[in-house]
Amino acid sequence: MTDSLPSERGATPAALGYHWPAEWERHRATWLSWPHNPETWPTVLEAVEAAFGRFVAVLAPHEAVEIGVGDDAREERARRAIRAAGHDPDRNVRFHRYPTTDAWCRDHGPIFVVRDAEGRREVALVDFRFDNWGRKYPGWELDDAVPRHVEKILGLPRFASSVVLEGGGIEGDGLGTVITTESCLLNPNRGPGRTREAMERVLADFLGAKHVVWLHDGIEGDDTDGHVDDLVRFVAPGVVVAVACDDPSDPNHAPLAENRRRLAQARDARGRPLEIVDLPMPPRIEQDGLRSPASHANFYLGNGVALLPVFGGASDARATAILRELLPRHEVVPIRCNEVVSGFGAIHCVTQQEPAPSP
Repeated sequence: MTDSLPSERGATPAALGYHWPAEWERHRATWLSWPHNPETWPTVLEAVEAAFGRFVAVLAPHEAVEIGVGDDAREERARRAIRAAGHDPDRNVRFHRYPTTDAWCRDHGPIFVVRDAEGRREVALVDFRFDNWGRKYPGWELDDAVPRHVEKILGLPRFASSVVLEGGGIEGDGLGTVITTESCLLNPNRGPGRTREAMERVLADFLGAKHVVWLHDGIEGDDTDGHVDDLVRFVAPGVVVAVACDDPSDPNHAPLAENRRRLAQARDARGRPLEIVDLPMPPRIEQDGLRSPASHANFYLGNGVALLPVFGGASDARATAILRELLPRHEVVPIRCNEVVSGFGAIHCVTQQEPAPSP
């Protein structure tokens, strides 16, 4: 690590035996930050809340759902949306009063890590810095504080890092393999000195990464500089889905082809080549003349359920069929996300899994 990425004091999570588990490992809960920012969703906020209600209604029968709502009025809006989606908001759902600016819990929430201690799994949280993806938008301080609120609620150990890093910028298999993009993790807008070597050390120290696969760039419309959770996702050890674009005239064609080339040459932490399954690119979706980063790869794996973003195009059925074949232990639930993605993210971007303390 360079002087520009200050050395962390004290023992790192990896040195204490912690690692980042796979998303398909059993959860205790899913964390959300309830949407409320009219600048993110200026004309569709009510529809976005309805979609969040649907997310909760699908997840809550299988695991706890923890929601940051800020105040009484926002809690009541959340309750109405959850109830309208067919779930009792008093059943397996908790509401918390910490404030947020926006709803991207994948990026501003903690990243949970686990270790085995005397036959029992212990959970801790990692608190990277969050600054609205390289300070693109003002007002990130409330969101950057979310992991500290979660620490107080859960009473879990918290490992703080001075490094800016978002959860949507990394993808892992729970066995030491991490996939990321150069365009995001090495971007100087997140801070100076972000070389491959420096960031691989951060991932090793805080998440237990043993091998990092570096992709190139993200899709058009992604204001995060290329988050990997719109591009490539693990569905099992050694198996990934990768978004593919068949249209050479689409600006996404070239970067996705380059990412696939790199995946084909990659190995995981155990030295195995990756099995790559193509996932179709949704049709172009625009909001006020700007392309939204619609991607079927932005799904979320809960306990026995997979929430799949769909957008009303021909790719929906293909993506659903592909994931149902690859995830036989999950019920794949397609959820329309056109309004949500107009804010430049979808289901994975707004969820953060908390592992169960025992496997």
